[in-house]
Amino acid sequence: MNEILDTLRMFWPLLALQLVLLVWALIDLVRRREVKGLPKWAWALIIILINLFGPIIYFVAGRGEE
Repeated sequence: MNEILDTLRMFWPLLALQLVLLVWALIDLVRRREVKGLPKWAWALIIILINLFGPIIYFVAGRGEE
């Protein structure tokens, strides 16, 4: 049990970053009228299922014009 807690303490910044990016990307996705490349539901799956890199891929490739 102690090893698990030590591992969580070591990786909590990465976990926090993942959560922030996930929430930020999903909020941005819901608020946008148009996205590039894929339908919104597909971008939502990418954001949720591809940990850490899914939101980054969305911000780089999927955001439509304001």
